[in-house]
Amino acid sequence: MKKIVKVLSMVLALVMLAALLPGCASKADSDYKYIKDKGTMIIGITQYPPMNFYDDSGKLTGFDTELAEAVCAKLGIKAEFIEINWDSKEVELNSKNIDCIWNGMCITEERKQNMSISDPYMNNEQAIVMKADREDEIMKSVDGLTLTAEAGSTGEGKVDGSIKDDGTQDVSAKEYFAKCNYVPADSMAKALMEVKSGTADMAIVDATLALYNVGPGTDFEDLVANTDINFGAQQFGIAFRKGSDMTAKVNDAIKALSNDGTVSPIAAKYGLEDALIK
Repeated sequence: MKKIVKVLSMVLALVMLAALLPGCASKADSDYKYIKDKGTMIIGITQYPPMNFYDDSGKLTGFDTELAEAVCAKLGIKAEFIEINWDSKEVELNSKNIDCIWNGMCITEERKQNMSISDPYMNNEQAIVMKADREDEIMKSVDGLTLTAEAGSTGEGKVDGSIKDDGTQDVSAKEYFAKCNYVPADSMAKALMEVKSGTADMAIVDATLALYNVGPGTDFEDLVANTDINFGAQQFGIAFRKGSDMTAKVNDAIKALSNDGTVSPIAAKYGLEDALIK
């Protein structure tokens, strides 16, 4: 009898410990209820045009911003956006400083293991960004050149091999950039600035960002985004805490907004309609 009581006590202790650990809520807990009760979903972002960025008037805008606002309105809650360090996104999520990550986040196997991720909603790939007048030279050989990417990004993960190739690529980014000098940047925008200033020869960033932000008429008009080399296909998803029931609520809301014609015009506004997963 004493052994049974001891075993039951140990089990109870483990259950209580699990309840206290971030991201390990019991089935009785509802992330949706937690967010609904406070009336606000706190969304972690970085400045990532055209997904989330500040316009000339200082207003936060972008495809992900507008879609998140539409989804939250449908769910009867308010969207609140805060900027985070992308490399610390999972810590921010599990500590409940934010309720989700909605910022052009590529879905990877590791991220699926650590977070609850929505259905994919947009296609993406990686682009090499460089000075336009050096494109021919750099595309002949990247050996010995300085490469940058956002710390914690898919580009960095493909280069260092922490994001495994999945068979959709023509060449491994890890092998392609093996003889480069790699230097991480705080954000994709800063990676572009490193190339513009000449402190890096090239950057590997999301094509969604690169094609919107470089070339004639942009702040990076002397740069070019090259997507000739296929490092693999990616898809964007929205991340919630592991086991969160908010994921299904957002999936359903996006599906409803797609069906009623709300999503496509938002995507078209930012030149992203062809990338939408419908």
